[in-house]
Amino acid sequence: MNDNTSRSAVRSRLVDVAAHLLATAGPDAVTTRSVALAAGVQAPTIYRLFGDKNGLLDAVAEQGFATYLAQKPPADAGDDPVADLRAGWELHIGFGLANPALFRLMHTAPRTPEGQATVDAGIEVLSRRVHRVARAGRLRVPEQRAVQLIHAAGTGVVFTLVDGAADDSLADLTWDAVCGAILTEPARTEPTAPATAAVTLRAALPEITELTPSERALLGDWLDRITR
Repeated sequence: MNDNTSRSAVRSRLVDVAAHLLATAGPDAVTTRSVALAAGVQAPTIYRLFGDKNGLLDAVAEQGFATYLAQKPPADAGDDPVADLRAGWELHIGFGLANPALFRLMHTAPRTPEGQATVDAGIEVLSRRVHRVARAGRLRVPEQRAVQLIHAAGTGVVFTLVDGAADDSLADLTWDAVCGAILTEPARTEPTAPATAAVTLRAALPEITELTPSERALLGDWLDRITR
C-alpha cells in the first residue's frame, strides 16, 4: 500500500468514526481526542489530514450529502411526474429523521467547494423533477420558485420534527400546502390560466427549434414576465 492509499484509508476511517460518534452520541461527542482514540490514530493525524476539527466535520457533512444523493432515484423514474416529486419529498424527510444530527450538520456547517458541488447535484435532481411537472402542464409557478419552495419547506419540516416541535402529520400537511401553492389540478375543465400555460411553454422552450436563439431568448423573457 503506497502513502497516498494509506492516507486515503486513514482519512476515510476518521470520517466514518466521526460520523458514527455524531449519530450515536451527538455533536458534543465528536472531539479530536475521541475520534482519534476510536480510530486508533494519534490526534495530530486529524490536524494533518483535515486542518482542524471543523475540517473533519466538513468531511462528515460531504459524506452525508453523497450518501443522501446516492439514495435519490432518477428524476424520470416513474410515469407520473407529481408522484416522482412526492417520492423525492418523502426521501428527504425520511433521511433527515433517520439521521437527525448528520442532517443538521449538513444544513448548518459551512460548505467546502466539494460539499457545495454535491449539494448542487442534489438540487439539480429536484430541478429535473420539477421540470417534468412543468412539461406536464401541472406547474403554476416558475420552476426555480417551485424548487426553492420545496427545498426550503422540506428542510424546515425536518428541523421542526427532530426538535420535537410538531407531530408526524406536519410533513403531509406541509406537502399539501406546497402542492396547493405550486401545482394545478390534474384535470381542468376551464381554460388553462395564462401563467400556467406560460410556465408549461417555458419548460419546452429549449426544444423549439423553429425559432432562432435570439427569438427563443425574447420569447423566454416574455414568458418569464407573464409568470411573474
